[in-house]
Amino acid sequence: MAGPLDPTLKQEVEATFGQPLHHGYGMTEYAGSVFVTRVGRPRSDCSAGEIVEGAELQVVGPAGKSVPQGELGELWVRGPGVMRGYYRAPDLIAEALRPDGWLNTGDIGLLGPDGALSIVGRTKDLIIRSGFNVYPVEVESVINTHPSVRLSAVVGQPTADGNEEVIAFVEIKDGEKFDALALHDYLIDRLSPYKRPEKILRVAAMPTTASGKLLKHQLKQMLADQK
Repeated sequence: MAGPLDPTLKQEVEATFGQPLHHGYGMTEYAGSVFVTRVGRPRSDCSAGEIVEGAELQVVGPAGKSVPQGELGELWVRGPGVMRGYYRAPDLIAEALRPDGWLNTGDIGLLGPDGALSIVGRTKDLIIRSGFNVYPVEVESVINTHPSVRLSAVVGQPTADGNEEVIAFVEIKDGEKFDALALHDYLIDRLSPYKRPEKILRVAAMPTTASGKLLKHQLKQMLADQK
């Protein structure tokens, strides 16, 4: 499971250690990394860097066809590191692996003009609000620029009419106050109306894995428990 690198986190790490932060893109289903930043070519953006030798990438649109460079799509990878399959899970294998060797990662991203890969999120995390696609990382990156916010996570909440609402969870920095109204006001000029959260909720600490990945399913469960 891939997650986009938050620019605020990148800036904080580089400021703390005085060194460029190197990052990449990989998954359990592929042995080794698929994209990495190079030691001699650190990046100022949050892209995952350049493709490794032997790996191939397709950025695929809804119709199952490759999209033009710079457009968002689902990431399919192929190469010597692709897994043979999931243990005793033929349905999952059929969903992930194509007969010609492509692995459907379930991640969403795009290729820049220099071939660098930018991760946007997971297909399962995509929020469809009133017919518009909302990628959580776009909203999170803006919320995280607010001086009081240490970390944010955005999820979709299904509504009775089949729509989804954008819900934001925030972890506040030590010594700062949580002011949901002020945060809403902050986002007015920074996000399109359909991307603005319907609710902004505070959590004492964001649920994450040991490696720092957000556990959004726990946040979705919190919403479900509130009903």
